[in-house]
Amino acid sequence: MRFWLHFFGWLPFIILILQWQTDNLTVNPIQAATRFTGDWALIFLLLSLACTPLYILFKWRIPLKFRRPLGLYAFLYASIHFLIYVWIDYGWDWEYILPSLREKPFILAGASALFILLLLALTSFDFSPRWLGKAWKLLHRLVYLAGVLVILHFAWASKGDLLRLSGEILRPFIAALVLAVLLIIRIPHFRRWIQTLRSKE
Repeated sequence: MRFWLHFFGWLPFIILILQWQTDNLTVNPIQAATRFTGDWALIFLLLSLACTPLYILFKWRIPLKFRRPLGLYAFLYASIHFLIYVWIDYGWDWEYILPSLREKPFILAGASALFILLLLALTSFDFSPRWLGKAWKLLHRLVYLAGVLVILHFAWASKGDLLRLSGEILRPFIAALVLAVLLIIRIPHFRRWIQTLRSKE
């Protein structure tokens, strides 16, 4: 099972490299690569957040083993997404990058989410809970905030208008809906309600 997890984890990166080597990244390769890696960062983050709800709903323990690697793959693709922006697109020119953080809120939201994922990746080792104690659990709850920030980054970057139903709104809306369901399932009151229903079966 772990083999397929890591195969699936590296597959988008392999596809991206092959598309780049064969000039199949559309007429705007930087934009295509940025969107591709951003999409996969979001997918892996949502998959990571889905592991605990699957256990709550179905008592399926196997996904619990995949939370950490899926979260790390989310960080991997978010990092590549960021590097494409600051390195390939802007050439590390901070005179242009820093003002964009102020002028474009979606970039600030994405950078904030990446910073949270970096903290979670740095504290994902087996010894981290013992080293950090109770602070480890509090720190890793920031993944929920990261999820919200990533959705905001996605929605703002897509330049859609949900109120006017214009632009690209479908994919950000679906992602937001999935995240909302995954977070609602974690609410203690909802968890107790599910346990009550299961006990009546």
